[in-house]
Amino acid sequence: MTVRSGGAPSPPPNEKVVREVIIPEAITVQELANRMAERGGNVIKTLIRMGVMATINQPIDADTAELVATEFGHMPKRVADADIEEGVLGPDDISEQLLPRAPVVTVMGHVDHGKTSLLDALRQTDVVSGEAGGITQHIGAYRVTLPTGQHITFIDTPGHEAFTSMRARGAKVTDIVVLVVAADDGVMPQTVEAIRHARAAGVPVIVAINKIDKPDANPDRVRNDLLQHSIVLENHGGDVLSVEVSAKKRINLDRLEEAILLQAEILDLKANPNRSAVGAVIEARMEKGRGSMATVLVQRGILKTGDVFVAGKEWGRVRAILDDRGQRVEEAGPSVPVEVLGFQATPDAGDDFIVIGDETRAREIASYRHRKQRDAQQVQSSRGTLQEMFARIQAGEANELSVVIKGDVQGSVEAITSTLEKLGTNEVKVRVLHTAVGGINESDVTLAKASQALIIGFNVRANPQAREMARRDNVDIRYYSIIYNVADDVRAVLSGMLAPTYREKFLGYAEIRQVFTISRIGKVAGCMVTEGVIRRSTKVRLLRDNVVIHEGGLSQLKRFKEDAREVRSGFDCGISLENFHDIQTNDVIECFEMEEVTATL
Repeated sequence: MTVRSGGAPSPPPNEKVVREVIIPEAITVQELANRMAERGGNVIKTLIRMGVMATINQPIDADTAELVATEFGHMPKRVADADIEEGVLGPDDISEQLLPRAPVVTVMGHVDHGKTSLLDALRQTDVVSGEAGGITQHIGAYRVTLPTGQHITFIDTPGHEAFTSMRARGAKVTDIVVLVVAADDGVMPQTVEAIRHARAAGVPVIVAINKIDKPDANPDRVRNDLLQHSIVLENHGGDVLSVEVSAKKRINLDRLEEAILLQAEILDLKANPNRSAVGAVIEARMEKGRGSMATVLVQRGILKTGDVFVAGKEWGRVRAILDDRGQRVEEAGPSVPVEVLGFQATPDAGDDFIVIGDETRAREIASYRHRKQRDAQQVQSSRGTLQEMFARIQAGEANELSVVIKGDVQGSVEAITSTLEKLGTNEVKVRVLHTAVGGINESDVTLAKASQALIIGFNVRANPQAREMARRDNVDIRYYSIIYNVADDVRAVLSGMLAPTYREKFLGYAEIRQVFTISRIGKVAGCMVTEGVIRRSTKVRLLRDNVVIHEGGLSQLKRFKEDAREVRSGFDCGISLENFHDIQTNDVIECFEMEEVTATL
C-alpha cells in the first residue's frame, strides 16, 4: 500500500466506488450515467446487451434503470415522482426557535368606503417614510414602522377577489382582515361578501368604521347592521374589535394600529428566522428589461441574494431583492414583503415560495409540478365540475354541496336558500356560502373556485368576464327561472353524493369451439356467440362446467382477422383474455357490464 507524505494511506487505484443511485419513475440514459459516475457509452452498451435500444437522451423506465445500476455494482434506490417534493419545506420548527413576527393585514370593504384612502393614511404614519419625505409605492404590499418600533405589514389587494384567489391556491397569507365600512353608507353587498370571504378563510376581523367626520355619519347603525351578519362587536358584548376612524382627517389611525397589534398579540404570531426562507407570492408580473419578477411575502426564514428557489411550478435564483421603497436590500426576514428578481418564468399569485439548497433539485421539483398541472388539466377537461364533486364525495373528501346563490329579487333568493337547506340528510347537506341580488360577477366565481362550489343564477346571468373566468377555472354556473327546477337538480346532485350502488347487467354468452396458440399473443379462443352480444370494452367471466374460474377483461375481439367492437348472437369470433391463458374447448365466456344505480334521498 502506498503512503502519502501526510501519513494517510491512499486507496488502491482501481477500487470500485459503490454509490447509492436515486432512480425516479423515468430517467434519461445521460442522467443515469451521471448519477452512477459512469460513461454514457458504457451504459448504452449494457442496455443493448439487455435488449433495450436507447440513445443518450432517451428516457428509460425505473425497472430498466434499476437493472442497469445493479449491473454496474451500485445500490439503486427507487423513488416515486411525488417523493421529489418530500421534505421540500425543511424540518418543522420547534417552539424554542420561534420569535415574534409582525402581523400581515389585508384591508377589505365595499367600493368607495375608503379602503385606498385608509391605506394611504396608514402609510403616511410610517415613521421611516416620514423621515424620507414621502414614499414611492413599488409593490402591492408594504411595511409600516410605528413610533414604538413595532411593524405591521399591509397587503394592498384589489378587494376580496385577490384575497380569495390566493386562498383558492392554498396560500394562507393574511393574519388579520380590516373590514372598512363607511359610517354614512352602512353595510353594503360587497361588505357582506368581504365578511363571508374572511370567515371562509378563518381569519379574525377588525372593523374600521370610516368617514366619521361626515355630518350624516351613524356608527351605531353600522354596528347594528353588522349584527345581522354575525359580526358582534365589543360594544355589543362580542369579541370583534371596532375603531371609528377618518382617513381624510386622520382621526384615530393610532387606535386602529393599536387594535391590530392587540389582535396580533392574541394570535401570538411567531416564526423561525434562522432557516432557509419559505413564503408566498402575492403578485407577479413581467417587466421589460428585468424579466419575471414577483412580490414575495417571507413567512419564515431569511431570504438572501443568490438563494435558489421554487415558486409554484417555476424556479429561479434570487438576482436582487427590493424593499417596498424600491431600495435594494441583501436579505429579508419573516413578515417582510419584498420584490424578487430572478424567476425563470412568471409564477401565479398565491404560489408557495421555497428556498431550495440545490439547483438540480429545484429544476426537478419545478418540472414535476409542471407535469402534475398538465395531467390535472387533462383530467379536468375530460370531467365536468359536478362529476368532480361526485368523485370527491365518493372518495370521502366531502359530504356537503357548497352553493353560491344569485337572484333577481331578495324574495327569490331567500326562498331558494330555505328550500335547499331543507334538502339535506345526516349524510349529505347543502351549504349556502353566499347569497345576493344581482348578476353573477367575477367575485362569485372566485369564491366558488376557492370553496369548490356550484353557482346558481335565478333569473340572472353572468357578466362576460365572469363567464370567461368560470370557463377557465372550471366553475359550474347553472341558470334557472323556476324554483322547483333548482330543488330537483340539487336533490339529484345530493343523491349523487350518496354512494351509488352497482348492478350487474348480463350481455351475452360465447361458447369456445376451438383453442389456437399464436406466438406473441398466447392462446386465442375460436368462439360462437350463443346468446346476446359480446363487447370488447366490457368485463368477462370464464365458466367451466358452470363454475367461474376467471374474471377479467378482454384483450382482443376479432372477426375474420379484423378487430371488432362487438359480435352478436349466431356469429363466430376470436377472443383472447387479458392475462389468462388456461382456456379449453367447451368453456363458456360470459360477458357482462356493471350498471350504476343512483341512490336517492
